[in-house]
Amino acid sequence: MSVRVLRPGLLTSVQDLGRYGLQHLGIVPCGAMDPVAHRIANALVGNAATAATLECTVLGPELVFGRDSLIALYGATFEARVDRKPFPRNRPVFIKAGTVLATGAASRGARAYLAIAGGFRVPEVLGSLSTYIPAGFGGLAGRALKAGDVVPGASDLRELSAARLAQIARRGLHEVSGVRTVRWAAPELTVPYGDGFTVRAMEGRHFAQFDSASKDAFFGETWKVSPDSNRMGYRLKGPPLARARAVEILSEPTCLGTVQVPNDGTPIALMADHQTTGGYPKIAEIAGVDIPGLAQLAPGGQVRFVRCTLAEAEAARRTMQAQVRSVEQSLGWEHGR
Repeated sequence: MSVRVLRPGLLTSVQDLGRYGLQHLGIVPCGAMDPVAHRIANALVGNAATAATLECTVLGPELVFGRDSLIALYGATFEARVDRKPFPRNRPVFIKAGTVLATGAASRGARAYLAIAGGFRVPEVLGSLSTYIPAGFGGLAGRALKAGDVVPGASDLRELSAARLAQIARRGLHEVSGVRTVRWAAPELTVPYGDGFTVRAMEGRHFAQFDSASKDAFFGETWKVSPDSNRMGYRLKGPPLARARAVEILSEPTCLGTVQVPNDGTPIALMADHQTTGGYPKIAEIAGVDIPGLAQLAPGGQVRFVRCTLAEAEAARRTMQAQVRSVEQSLGWEHGR
């Protein structure tokens, strides 16, 4: 066995970058809620961005490793311990067989990604390893992890981890909490600081149908992530939004970042497991560059929306892509690639 689950945490699942090109068949992309953190976690252990990681949400799991492993925990700041000692985050860490990694509550951010050399090996479904919990497929048995589960890794995990450890040891290793690691760490790119996060958004297809008070409230109020939010969508608590005139809307395609407003007036920002179509009015479309940061907000987190143009959203996306590529290239150098 590679990794056995002693305690599953609040919501821990196997994720990769998702399955695309199937929305016309009613199959959502799903994948990592924070794809940037997922990619950097993989890069820290020398994996391709497409390798599967464990997405840990708000309250992390307790895991025991059956073989020597090179691992990394990147993203939200979790209280993490290895054999009851503080675990070094945001860097590659070499642990011996039998080591227990316990992650508690997140103190900043909501999601961290645990990567292992060679990736987690679960059956591919429709071109992806990601778990889609509502439909019960992908990942490990199509569900969140539970106590007693065994998540397989690469068959040559021990040898692969040792070889990659030797590569990153060129600049020297040191021992922290009884494990071997490096003196450097990957920069944080998506976890917001402070209580709130500013999200860039464009006026949605039905923005003009909302009354003036609702238009002003959407871009003027501070919204809170509701406790009944999930991977499908974030419900935002604030003043109810209303349309000036109720007009029947036919169901039409939705996408990651669409903000819909159902009849109760509560806006819902669609996230990784969003439905493929919807008939609620769309008040806004969130700039893709801000989706990873939004995914790092736990219930109670605050959001403010600011207007942006499509051109500004595209420019911001290119800037973030360049930052991520730069980090991946630097980490690739550390791994001799």
